Amino acid sequence: MGEGSALIIMHGVFGSGDNWQTLGRKWSENYQVHLLDMRNHGKSPHSDEFSYELMSDDLLQYLDEHKISKALLLGHSMGGKVGMLFSVLNPERVEKLVVADIAPKPYKPHHQKIIEALQSLDLENLNSRGEAEEAFEIEDEGTRQFLLKSLYWKEKGRLAWRFNVEVIAREVGKVGEPLPPNAIFRGETLFVRGGNSWYIQDEDEANIQEHFPEAKLDTIEGAGHWLHAEKPSEFKEVVDNFLKG
Repeated sequence: MGEGSALIIMHGVFGSGDNWQTLGRKWSENYQVHLLDMRNHGKSPHSDEFSYELMSDDLLQYLDEHKISKALLLGHSMGGKVGMLFSVLNPERVEKLVVADIAPKPYKPHHQKIIEALQSLDLENLNSRGEAEEAFEIEDEGTRQFLLKSLYWKEKGRLAWRFNVEVIAREVGKVGEPLPPNAIFRGETLFVRGGNSWYIQDEDEANIQEHFPEAKLDTIEGAGHWLHAEKPSEFKEVVDNFLKG
């Protein structure tokens, strides 16, 4: 969407580019915005292979195919880890990097309840989205609605998830992998965290600076992990100030 410098937006695990439509449209007034569906998510192909290295390669291919020599990168959670690795491996292709609510450190597996709920939902025997919503065993309403956005009619009478549940369930440990040791990106970088989120702690700043010596860290008070959805205006303002500055 739009014209200008390329702004590539990469979603988190279980998400899709559609999650960024509202902010993407606003940014398209000043940038050419690309809302990517990462592999095994959204409308992108399902693959038996899933890793940050592969997603970084996917991004490089995407930039080459669209003849984008240098881009502004914005990634949330898993997408932020892709942005970090890509910037380290391809610094000449990155104008600026924005990482939303994720650090370069390792994370213990913490998606198990979501995966169990996804796997226990018998889509073969459900006749409507309403039935699926009733049977879906996720208590938190925000998480429920976020995940249900990826439920669609694959064919008449058959519901399916847009993300590849089987492969993500098998490889989800990779989502928590840290950046490799000695991986450094010296370009302009902004980390944005939610004040109510546990993903980036104060003590993580030293680790961030090791990998991204030019990094700044901003906090959006009152926001959790999905800070761009919970506080979109505040998130946009922080990112705008960084991109324009």
